[in-house]
Amino acid sequence: MHFGRPSGTAPFKLSVLSAGGTGVGMTAGEGLAGTISLARTADRRGYHRFWMSEHHGMGATSVSSPSLMVARLTAETARIRLGAGGVMLPNHSPLLIAEQFGMLEALAPGRIDLGLGRAPGTDAATAAALRQGADANDGFPQQVLELLGFLGDQFPSGHPYRHVHAVPGPWQAKENRVPAASTVPDVWVLGSSPYSAQLAGHLGRPYAFALQFGDADIDTALRVYRENFQPSDVLAKPHTLVSVPAAISDDPAEAKRQAATSAMAMLRMFKSEGYLLLPPDEVEAYQATMQERQILDAYTNRSFHGTAATVADRLEALHERTGVDEVMLVVGGHSATLDQRGITLIADHYALPCLEAPLSAA
Repeated sequence: MHFGRPSGTAPFKLSVLSAGGTGVGMTAGEGLAGTISLARTADRRGYHRFWMSEHHGMGATSVSSPSLMVARLTAETARIRLGAGGVMLPNHSPLLIAEQFGMLEALAPGRIDLGLGRAPGTDAATAAALRQGADANDGFPQQVLELLGFLGDQFPSGHPYRHVHAVPGPWQAKENRVPAASTVPDVWVLGSSPYSAQLAGHLGRPYAFALQFGDADIDTALRVYRENFQPSDVLAKPHTLVSVPAAISDDPAEAKRQAATSAMAMLRMFKSEGYLLLPPDEVEAYQATMQERQILDAYTNRSFHGTAATVADRLEALHERTGVDEVMLVVGGHSATLDQRGITLIADHYALPCLEAPLSAA
């Protein structure tokens, strides 16, 4: 695995996650361009990872295929690790994902992460269209094992896929008589429950906890992960990451307005009205019922919003409580400009290095 020391003065590694935010009034192309620009900034400002999440049928997101975006970003960045946070494995064939991420690892050796989740990343009807009605969640652990088998070309003798090989990958390297050291991405298990934590521990894989989803119990999940951790050939001891919703600005009121746009998108999703990022003025003008106001306030307050100093204080309190190794800022309000400014402010706060832009992104 690829875990170095934290940069700057932060007590944890800092990373960024985007879903390709596309607010109302923006085209998909503009949303994706904003994601590319955000990745360039994260790379230049010394962040450790840049991940994208898989979502379907949501008007506020444009990254339905993280692997496609990672392919683009390998040419737009030079240092930062790139990956999926995550690929919703029950939506896909494990062999196909092994091939795609084998290609990405060949394009950017030592820089690719593959985070695996089991949620569909959408509503029930779209999930049925993706999964053709299969109850795929129940088979998630077996899918993960199958994927790992393809990635490592390590199916046991007698396995039905023993002679099926993911290309690019270790088998191709062996056949072509070249080193196989940089053919496999780092595999993470993602989740927001003890179920995923236990699986990550049993597999000896790093675990990423999504704190942006509801009232998820991070303390129990991390305890379960650490208690069940079994050292593997890729990881000797538990390694954890937590992702948190973030909106950072020089103006704390503007940061809160940005956080409220994401909260409104969640409310709309609960009401089956579609996940959209409305402009802040439209969100402020919305006449919410008492119950709706409770939901909006809960999700706004759950976000780590405010100035860089305010957000950093909350991040450090979370780190002190949980002992996580990495923190990932989940950005994606209505303003892509504020997202970029926000991660720059946090980088400045923690004195992350300001690196030269790669030639490909100049």
